[in-house]
Amino acid sequence: MRFALIRVIRTAFGGEGCPGFRSADPSALLAALVDSRPDSNHKLKLELSSKRDDMGRELSLFIGTFTTLLAIINPFEVLPVYLKLLEGKDNGAHRRVAWKSCLYALLLCLFFLVFGTLILRLFGVPLSMVRIVGGIILMKIGFELFGSARSGGGIIPEGAATDESIAFVPLALPLMCGPGAIATILGMTSAVQHSPTELRAFAAIVAAIVATMLVTYLCLAYAGRLTEKLGVMGIDATTRIVGFFVSAIGVGLIVNGVIEVLETHGFTGLH
Repeated sequence: MRFALIRVIRTAFGGEGCPGFRSADPSALLAALVDSRPDSNHKLKLELSSKRDDMGRELSLFIGTFTTLLAIINPFEVLPVYLKLLEGKDNGAHRRVAWKSCLYALLLCLFFLVFGTLILRLFGVPLSMVRIVGGIILMKIGFELFGSARSGGGIIPEGAATDESIAFVPLALPLMCGPGAIATILGMTSAVQHSPTELRAFAAIVAAIVATMLVTYLCLAYAGRLTEKLGVMGIDATTRIVGFFVSAIGVGLIVNGVIEVLETHGFTGLH
């Protein structure tokens, strides 16, 4: 900084001896000051801009993952099944099952986040196949929810079952951490791998998964109040409507998976 100031004075006053100190041109002094700004300010601005861009990408990744997972998990889809399985049980059992199911789903999502791509590579299964199978299973769940009466052998179990088994199957798997959620997590993981901010991107995905499970837990924990407001007919109507849209989501996953398979084998222009 001291040498920069000396350079400014020399430029403004015309050389080493500064003979024109009193007649110095103010515009020359201003121009010298502008020209003598250090490059560190420019580098600092570039670094701050880069950090803002990185934070913006991570925030977009968090919001995208959170909204996609919440739409696929859809607590209102889980709610009718949850209430049906815990029919006649007290509020303590309801909250216990809600907590365990969300915890199991969270652990499953984190497992597939860390090891999902490795497992698919190990068995040679492309992500498009995961989408197709996930779509088929979601379609089956949607048909079961949409139908007024279910026969035995469906994905949603009937009859007596322990709280532990209910929390894991079918609530955590496949309703919460189902093929759609797994495909979403694997897709987000493949998109951020080998990027300069890979660690922060993974942290954003983990935060989105935790936030999704927290919202799902709140919906399940206060299912009784929602039931009182909706009533029996409201729950039945919600179940059928949700079943219809779950089937539609399943069809969408199947179509996207088939398109991806065809494009992989050389068919283009399908979107």
